[in-house]
Amino acid sequence: MKSIQEDIAQAEQQLQELRTHITHAQGVVSVQEAVTRLEEQAAEAEARLNTLLPQIVVAEEAVALQEVGLYHYRTAADHSDEYKDRLDSLRQEIKRIVKAGLAVTGSQNFTYNNSKAKGNKMVRDFQKLLLRAYNSEAEALAKGMRPHKLKSAENRLTRTAESVSRLGTMLDISITAEYHNARLAELALVADYLAKKEEEKEAEREHKAMLREQAKVEREIRAARKAAEARLFKERTHYENLLAAAGDEASLAGSAEAEQAAAMIREIEESLAGLSEREANIRAGYVYVISNVGSFGEGVVKIGLTRRLNPMDRVRELGDASVPFRFDIHAMIWSDDAVTLENTLHRTFESQRLNTVNLRREYFAVSPSEVRKALKSQPGVSLLDFTADFEAEEWRQSGSPRAARLLVGRSEDDLQPVSVG
Repeated sequence: MKSIQEDIAQAEQQLQELRTHITHAQGVVSVQEAVTRLEEQAAEAEARLNTLLPQIVVAEEAVALQEVGLYHYRTAADHSDEYKDRLDSLRQEIKRIVKAGLAVTGSQNFTYNNSKAKGNKMVRDFQKLLLRAYNSEAEALAKGMRPHKLKSAENRLTRTAESVSRLGTMLDISITAEYHNARLAELALVADYLAKKEEEKEAEREHKAMLREQAKVEREIRAARKAAEARLFKERTHYENLLAAAGDEASLAGSAEAEQAAAMIREIEESLAGLSEREANIRAGYVYVISNVGSFGEGVVKIGLTRRLNPMDRVRELGDASVPFRFDIHAMIWSDDAVTLENTLHRTFESQRLNTVNLRREYFAVSPSEVRKALKSQPGVSLLDFTADFEAEEWRQSGSPRAARLLVGRSEDDLQPVSVG
């Protein structure tokens, strides 16, 4: 009996020891798991920190750039994939110059209250202030750029840089040439984009104008053909009635009325053939040389082309309400290849073209006599109806000096250019 009790006690003791070992082992496992979890959390936190550090650096750089007025902004050229990449590259260069401290100069030996540290801080503060003003002007000019206004924008930004140098004289503060050139390059890039867009718009407007002009020509030809066909039918009917009355063509021969009807029929048929040729030959037309002394002075002519059946219709349109006086006609030259003749004259006077941006503004700083001289070398050109005189009837009747008197005392900004076709 005692032996059994001892065995039970011994077994219970062994069980208790085992339970103690198990509890200890469980505790060790729990600690290891906790350590593992903590290590994992630490790794995640470190990875998150590594991810945030570049953003913190970028944010700090953005704040530093904004302190000198360098913000992220968009211009008209940013809407173009081609120009956006070039602008982004240029702006990165602008930021590099600023971050490297190469955008603005400043004194290194200035003291304030006998303190060089305070003097250096004052220089840095004024550098930021003046650079901020310069960058604000550069941004405004880039965002507000207009086609063909680059020169005025460049002059304005250069004057701003000069103002910075003048205001910062005591502290030797000025915009560096490197930075100024980079900002000028940005303006040039935006202006180039806008100029090309304007050229595209002008080409589109010109194409639409050409289509409208072509439509007018086609309507004129259709109307002329319809009228000619009606006249032809009438004359043929008249001739057939004469033939019926005479009995045969032999009896009709020698009749003045019949000969007149036959001649009219031939004339109308030739007219219809001419209309067909005009319709088929899109290069045929009239080259005109006109002037408007009251609007542009005696030294300016317009050399253009029209395919209208009545070329005077085009001249009258040009002299509408967009100019104060009607145009004088110096020459109206028919040509089977009017396109080539017009292009030849334009090339001859290319250096004297008034509008070098929109080539469809066909005004040249030449006299009618110079145009006549150029036409003399062109084969097949008749100059019988060419006149170099300026009639300018409306202008003279209005009192030619009157316009000059009305403009006396007006500034250049008050004088608006006349819209011309």
